[in-house]
Amino acid sequence: MTDQPLPPETDRTSQTVQRQVVLPFMKSVQISFESIKVRFFRSLITTLSLVLAVSFLSFVSVTNDLGNGLLATGDPALRQALVRSGYDIGPSDTRIDSSPKQRWIVILSLLVCVVGIINAQLMAVTERFREIGTMKCLGALDRFILRLFVLEAGMQGVAGAGGGAIIGGLFALLNSMVHFGTVAITAISWSAFAGSLLVATAVGFALSLLGVLYPALVAARMQPVEAMRAEQ
Repeated sequence: MTDQPLPPETDRTSQTVQRQVVLPFMKSVQISFESIKVRFFRSLITTLSLVLAVSFLSFVSVTNDLGNGLLATGDPALRQALVRSGYDIGPSDTRIDSSPKQRWIVILSLLVCVVGIINAQLMAVTERFREIGTMKCLGALDRFILRLFVLEAGMQGVAGAGGGAIIGGLFALLNSMVHFGTVAITAISWSAFAGSLLVATAVGFALSLLGVLYPALVAARMQPVEAMRAEQ
């Protein structure tokens, strides 16, 4: 079976495919970063809502870690001081865990944060109708638009969750020092402290991505004609 030359139409199609340019991932990161800079104050408000929710989660977790550190010393005076400070400790308890009330408050604060992120991102999609339509008219695929929104949310999530975790942890340390003195710093397990900060950061980052998922899908599925026709 001999090789046959490709028809002109097939050859032109192959050349066209070969000439397509794939946008590098770092270019997408740069575009997302520039978008955050342009909408700095709106992004700041969204990030601050995440900071508040994650800082509360971090505060509760680190406070329990500090209490466990003091309880592990075996000092009866410190145990009584923990009880006076509001810790729910039984006579035979060797560990402090979050109360059901604390868990519900944390869950509700995180849910409110997610709703706020979704609302802010939906407003951002509305404001960027023409921008999205222009990119789609220039050949941007749905996954590219989705990637931009996810990257923006990821940047805000890292900044907000990391900042919130650190702020909550520091406030917990200061609060324990006020109530128990410097012994709270020496008794704490720093590995548990770091673990609580990491968990709080991971939860905040995941919430940021969860909150942007639906708005990003709305933006990605938008038809170019519909987006360009929208009034600003």
